[in-house]
Amino acid sequence: MESYDMLTAVENGVRQAVLATVIHVEGHAYRKQGAVMLFMEDGSSVGSISPGCLEADLTEYRSAVWESGKPQMVEYDMRPADDFGWGESIGCGGLLRILLEPVTGALLVSLLAIKARVDCGEEMELTRTFSDSYATIDYDWRAVSGRTPSDRRTDLSTYTSLFMPKPRVVVFGANQDAIPLVQLAISAGFRVVVADWRESMCTLERFPGAEIEVGFPEQLISLLKLTERDYVVVMSHQYQKDMDFVQGVMQSSLYYLGIMGSRERTERMLDGLDRPEWLHYPVGLRIGSEGPFENAVSIVAQLIAIRRGTLEREELCSVAKRRDIHGLGSW
Repeated sequence: MESYDMLTAVENGVRQAVLATVIHVEGHAYRKQGAVMLFMEDGSSVGSISPGCLEADLTEYRSAVWESGKPQMVEYDMRPADDFGWGESIGCGGLLRILLEPVTGALLVSLLAIKARVDCGEEMELTRTFSDSYATIDYDWRAVSGRTPSDRRTDLSTYTSLFMPKPRVVVFGANQDAIPLVQLAISAGFRVVVADWRESMCTLERFPGAEIEVGFPEQLISLLKLTERDYVVVMSHQYQKDMDFVQGVMQSSLYYLGIMGSRERTERMLDGLDRPEWLHYPVGLRIGSEGPFENAVSIVAQLIAIRRGTLEREELCSVAKRRDIHGLGSW
């Protein structure tokens, strides 16, 4: 969710920033079309476009682009087989066209407006219309509606970027094993809420970067205001509390609900309830994980796979149900 982090940096008032956007890719590349990176005056940056090989070169363009006040297109072609420079160092061999834009004027106004709408839960898009060999750009932003959104180049004269709200992951249970899960989920670009009834455990000191909600299951259901965009992971390890929370959240339509524990434990918990296609138990991908950190990896991998749409949700669910992926009979 680097686009959201970029919007946040712009909103916070970065000085003399230049936005880099990958608008065209041919062949293999480390990042795909739509990747963004914001270069600041002080040399810091937000986001990434390569594993570190292009960033230094792009940084050299920042001052010139800002001072000119005009966008610039930069192309990196790593396709030739005899390329022992860019292509070998990056390890890809594709072609990237990267648009560099000074964050000022109409672009700045557009990004600030988009950030405000995204924070209200809307999916937004920004369409650029190019002229004068990319030296002039007209900006048009609007809410996405009626179709599947994606970053896309519609033709040689336009490019549309998509901006999505940061997906929210609610972790019910503030035990020690939730700490690596929360850290990994935040690093993967999720907005994380830790919810638990134990005030001494559910703290910002234990879960830096997360939001905190303290209350019993029925109180939390009301506080969280869950929607069909939310991901929920249940892992308090206390059967009655887990069951109360699960039965409460299943009154809503979610994007994902993962329950930690053996299949038999969860089946008892779900007795008499429907099994929606967004329900996953045991939680996580089948990677043979052991221990809190590996379990966290398997769970965050599943969240990412569902977010990216790289695997069908039904396929993920059926794989997870074949066995207890964490190798434990109960929690």
